[in-house]
Amino acid sequence: MIVYPSGVDVSTSSLRFLAQQLRRHRRAIGSRWRRLSAGRQALLALAHLRVGHTYAQLAAGFGVGITTAYRYVTEAVDLLAVLAPTLAEAVRTASTKAFVLLDGTVLPIDRIAADRPFYSGKHRKHGMNVQVLTDPFGRLLWASPALPGAVHDVRAAREHGIIDGLAEADVMCWADKGYRGAGGTVRIPHWGRWETLSAGQQAANRSHAKIRALVEQAMATLKSWRLLRKLRCSTTRVTALVQSVLALHLACSAG
Repeated sequence: MIVYPSGVDVSTSSLRFLAQQLRRHRRAIGSRWRRLSAGRQALLALAHLRVGHTYAQLAAGFGVGITTAYRYVTEAVDLLAVLAPTLAEAVRTASTKAFVLLDGTVLPIDRIAADRPFYSGKHRKHGMNVQVLTDPFGRLLWASPALPGAVHDVRAAREHGIIDGLAEADVMCWADKGYRGAGGTVRIPHWGRWETLSAGQQAANRSHAKIRALVEQAMATLKSWRLLRKLRCSTTRVTALVQSVLALHLACSAG
């Protein structure tokens, strides 16, 4: 394999934050020596998450074995994932906002046609359904555990307890038509063909669309981590990957 220098478009604060978490972890478990320093391990993990480099590419670039690269990435991801906010914590934060935005996205995975539970008919691809809550400006507050892509958005929201949690906290939530029948404090556009809606309903739907448009910023934030654009790992690891990206984003954007 030919090795060449490459760049990772993440902030130095992200690198420092992850390296600090790894140093604390190493002290806690009494790890005396590693092939890579905490800083280099952090850079390796960020290259995987941000750029989507494979374990073979990481191993060649950092001068370690493929198994070691996998172990280093898994360790870093798991450390970050536990730092991600829970839904209860996100709802408490949301209660200080005027309202929140709710949307779902399907993260593509490499599955075959036979894997029907992971196939999203809406998006016409295999993937994992992740629900996202943002503030009124489209800034990420929370991302859900991943469910198979065949799960509809409103069902996913119910399974995660999003609808009940927001209703109990009396937090107004704006969502798209995929959440029809959600109830609680969730507000969706008027249902029906555009030409059959009254002028007032059309105006309300236009206003609703303008409010919801900012949720796309959160989706873009998640997918700026290119590993999430095409996942080639076990579906059981997707939740940890999403949570690690969320934790890293929140920790560094707050700083």
